[in-house]
Amino acid sequence: MVELNESTRDEYMDYIIKAAMKNDIEQFRHLFLELHPADQADVFLHLEELERKRVYEFLSPEEFAEIFEGLEVDEQKNIALELNDHYAAEVFNNMYADDVADFLSELQQENVSDILKAMDDEDADDVRELLAYEEETAGAIMTKEFISIKAYDTVGDVIELLRQEGPDAETIYYLYVVDEKERLAGVTSIRDLITSISTEKIENIMSTRVVSVHEKTDQEEVAQLIQKYDFLAAPVVDDDNTLLGIVTVDDVLDVIEEEATEDLGEITAARGSTDVTLTSFQAAKKRAPWIIMLMFFGLVTAEVIGRFEETLETVVLLAAFIPMIMGSAGNTGTQSLAVSVRALATGSLEKRGLWKTIIREFSTGLMIGVMSGAVIALLLAIFYGDPLLGGIVGVSIVLSLGMASVIGTTIPLVINKLKLDPAIASGPFITTLNDLISLMIYFTVATSLIQYL
Repeated sequence: MVELNESTRDEYMDYIIKAAMKNDIEQFRHLFLELHPADQADVFLHLEELERKRVYEFLSPEEFAEIFEGLEVDEQKNIALELNDHYAAEVFNNMYADDVADFLSELQQENVSDILKAMDDEDADDVRELLAYEEETAGAIMTKEFISIKAYDTVGDVIELLRQEGPDAETIYYLYVVDEKERLAGVTSIRDLITSISTEKIENIMSTRVVSVHEKTDQEEVAQLIQKYDFLAAPVVDDDNTLLGIVTVDDVLDVIEEEATEDLGEITAARGSTDVTLTSFQAAKKRAPWIIMLMFFGLVTAEVIGRFEETLETVVLLAAFIPMIMGSAGNTGTQSLAVSVRALATGSLEKRGLWKTIIREFSTGLMIGVMSGAVIALLLAIFYGDPLLGGIVGVSIVLSLGMASVIGTTIPLVINKLKLDPAIASGPFITTLNDLISLMIYFTVATSLIQYL
């Protein structure tokens, strides 16, 4: 199998394109099918439309299905329009059901119905089952292409079954044992099979301690489970423990990426607009509500400054340090927010404990505040010759950073208790709230000590 890198891709593509344009099917198939499927998809996307049409002629639907699976959904939508109906239906028939479901979930309902009608009945039924599940659940991301066996089967029987059905299964490393009612009863592996004699019964080599997930389990919890146990796949069951499908590690990697992107969008108040393929208008429409809402918080901040106008008029120099105190508090709060959201996502918060986490972040914020406050107090005392001014700013920083850490930690926890995504406590939201509180602390300290300035 040929592996491409940046230096060889263009040269190899030239050979492939020349073979295609010369209508040299044999040479094209030799060059193209020697590539890893990921590289096939990469090369395919670099071809012009006329060159891609040659690919459809030279490759069978079964061969092209593997390339189609490796494309992003937006790319799949564009490519699907280039395929004739019969070829497209055969491509979908040769794809794993979960991959077809992922693609169809992004289409209009009438287009979905047309595609399902064109597919083989059995394959279409599997896809319909997956589409019926609520999004972001184990049922929605599981695959139906798995192999189940019986406890009374022999090792030899199972190995023969794998020879026949293995090529169509998404993974065969784990083999799930079911009873007469298709309920999950145990699990064995390829390793167990090849190290056992052919006449050995499966019930003697299987494990009955099976870790499974319910069909309605959130996909993030499924990812955490597979990561915890270092599984390559996890079985999905219903209320009766009937084996419905499996979630494979490659699907979990997609889930982790999806959840990370979603959390990043939430934390930065850019949910749904992190995709660079969106137009400027689409991105602005998604981001604008957050920014407008935060502007109103900014008006509250302006009101706080207005209420301490007399203090500012007395010592105008106090205004010079407002941006520094607000910025420091906002940055510290965002750091604690990231820690809190991450702890919730990985489950480490439950291990450490809620109060220990809050106390740890509060202590961290105070320590950073003490170090920062001491430095700024010393600098102000040296450059302005006013130790009291340095003390006011220094104490304000210590208290502001301590409070910012608590706010950044606790707000995601409160939101999580309300059964909402903790990442919704976005960075800009936390920053604006900490700006408000740090200003109140700063002016309260300054007003208390202004008579000594």
